[in-house]
This record gives sequence, structure tokens and C-alpha cells, in this order.
Amino acid sequence: MAKYTIVTMPGDGIGNQVLPEAIRVLKEVDFDAEFVHADIGWDCWCREGNALPERTIELLRRHKLGLFGAITSKPKKQAEAELDPSLKGNGFQYFSPIVSMRQLFNLDICLRPCIGFPGNPLNFIRRRPAGGFEEPHINTVVFRQNTEGLYAGVEWSNPPQNVRDALATHPKFKQFANVAGPDLAVSVRIITRAAARRICTAAFEYAKRFGYKNVTICEKPNVLRETSGLMEEVAREVAANYPGIPLWSTNIDAQTMWLTKNPEDYGVIVASNLFGDVISDAFAGLVGGLGFAASGNIGQEVAVFEPTHGSAPKYAELDPPIVNPIAMILSAAMLLDHVGETEKAEAVRKAVASVIAEGEVRTYDMLRLTGGTNVFEHGAATTTELTDAVLAHVAAPVYAK
Repeated sequence: MAKYTIVTMPGDGIGNQVLPEAIRVLKEVDFDAEFVHADIGWDCWCREGNALPERTIELLRRHKLGLFGAITSKPKKQAEAELDPSLKGNGFQYFSPIVSMRQLFNLDICLRPCIGFPGNPLNFIRRRPAGGFEEPHINTVVFRQNTEGLYAGVEWSNPPQNVRDALATHPKFKQFANVAGPDLAVSVRIITRAAARRICTAAFEYAKRFGYKNVTICEKPNVLRETSGLMEEVAREVAANYPGIPLWSTNIDAQTMWLTKNPEDYGVIVASNLFGDVISDAFAGLVGGLGFAASGNIGQEVAVFEPTHGSAPKYAELDPPIVNPIAMILSAAMLLDHVGETEKAEAVRKAVASVIAEGEVRTYDMLRLTGGTNVFEHGAATTTELTDAVLAHVAAPVYAK
């Protein structure tokens, strides 16, 4: 019997192409695991009216570890239109399955490393004042609170009267009091002290463990005085327990400007849900884009690891596949770290780094090509070929089985 059972959820689109590549890499490093397929995503929604079936929830509840590919999400009206005709009009509502997983299993810590691999032609460069260019070394890890904020899902279109009555108790709702119900949509940003403390503590612990020089709380307390204010307050309280690690504070809008001026200055960044989503994608753009962006959704019992890219349906039907599997492979390495297989995780990352540094095998995005069937004419590697190159480095000499 294998030591671990990993629930594999390819999902939609290119998720079905990249997740099998990550499994190949995990097998190459002799990860003692059984891989169990689970259904998730748009096809489940269309057939069953539920993008996260109960059978998949039960597998995660039992085995605690998941690898997730990608899902397709569409606006409310389009989602309803694509339901099986037998399900229409029965009150089914589409919810993002990854958001549902985060809330169901309280996967409240989202860990997103944004690390520039030397030799990546997509890495951020800037002009030197004296002439020429330089490539700053970016090694930033974003801690995103995963279950609260604007992604908590507490929202209404045409809010019921009791909700309007409650909102009317706030003086600033007065300007919306006469807006007709069908013309009004409301989302609630929720921050709790307990969840803020957990994510801030996790950020400082990570900085301490891996030697990061600072932690930055990235919010907007000058406008969102209550919710961002609470995040700031808790971050300061937690920082007092880590006197050797300075706490910086930036506003989300200013941070998106500074990350292209001095990105190498930032170690660990902690933010609420939406702001963490924004800033992690922004930093990912400096280290190659979403093809290199891995993440972990970590709770106290269950953990699910995924690339942060979407399902890219326009590329999903191309044969052979052209998409970059590195984000998915690095997500698998994060899973290895999570279960204590740090030697294997480091072997995977070193193998990826070697392939990038050599520059002989690159997918279309690394060649700055527009995706399509003609990318191979310009030297692009297939998804499988890039994984093959990683496997060659994992086998020897990077990792001796």
C-alpha cells in the first residue's frame, strides 16, 4: 500500500494536459503515492448542476491531499444556459469549485511563490541608470488569505428587503437607497481577526524558516478602514513576536507600481483574498507569467496544490499540446514539501531550473510566440517534450533514485 493517496482533479481545458505531466515527475522521483482521479469542473456543472460533486468532496475528505489542474468559470447567465435542459429551472447555481473547496475544507492559507529562474527569457529586466540592462533577482512569496474578503461569496443581486434594511442603517448607503432592486448588486468584504492572525502568523513563520528579510502587509486601510484596518492591526500584533523580521506596509495600488521599480526588495507579502490574488499575479508576470506560477491551498487537515493559470480552452484541443507544464510541476513540488519530502521537492525544482537555464527546450510562451499549431515551426517544444527534459535532469545527475 502506498504511503500517500493523492486526489487528482484535472478539471477543464489544459488542466487535462498539465496534470498528467506533474504525475510523471512525481513518479520519477519515486514519490510513494497512489493517484486517484476525481471529477470536477465545467462538464460536471453542465451534466449534474454541481461543479464540485459530493464524490470528489468525499475523496478529499478521506485522503487529505489533492492536485488540481484548472477549471472554466463563466458568468451567471451563460452558466445557466449551458446546463443540461433537464436541470434548468431547478434552482441550480454555479459556484467556482476551487473557491468551494477552499471554503468547505477551510483552506485558508494560499501560498504562492514568485521566483525568477535564471535564464528564463520572460524574466523582468530594467534599464540601468548608467546604461545597459539588469535582471533583478526576484524571490517573493505571497501569502493570500483564501476564504474571506470579497471571495467569501456573501453577495446579492436585487438584495431582499431585510438586507436593504440592514444596509440602510449605514449612513453611506443613503445614496443607494432609491436604486431599484434589479439595478443593485452587493458584495460584502468580510475579515475576521482569527483568520487574519492565522495568515499573518503563517507568513512570519515562513519568513523565519527560510530566511526572508521582511514581511509586507499589502492592503488599502486608508479607504477600506475597517477591513483592511483590521488586517493591518493584526499584522502589527503578530510582528511583535518576530522582532528580527521588519514589517512593511503598502497599499495595493502603490504596490503594483513598486513591484516594477524594486521587486527584489520584497520577501514575503501577506494580503487578504482579492488583493493577494492581484499581487501574486502581478509578481508572477515578472518571473515568466502564469506558466511558472504555482500555489498551495492549505488548511489544518486538507491541502490542494494547483497552478494559478486558467483552463485556456482555446489551447485545450491542440494536438500535440503546446502549453507550459512548469506551473503544474512546481505545484507538485509544493505538495512534496508539504508532506515532508523536501529532498524530492528540491530535486524537482533543480531539474526545472536546469532546463530553463540551458534554454534548449522551451514551450511557445517562453519563445514569446502566439499560441497555435504553427509554434513548432519556430522551435517550440510540446508540453510532453518539456516534461521529458525535466525528467532527464531528475533522473541524473540531479536526483539519484
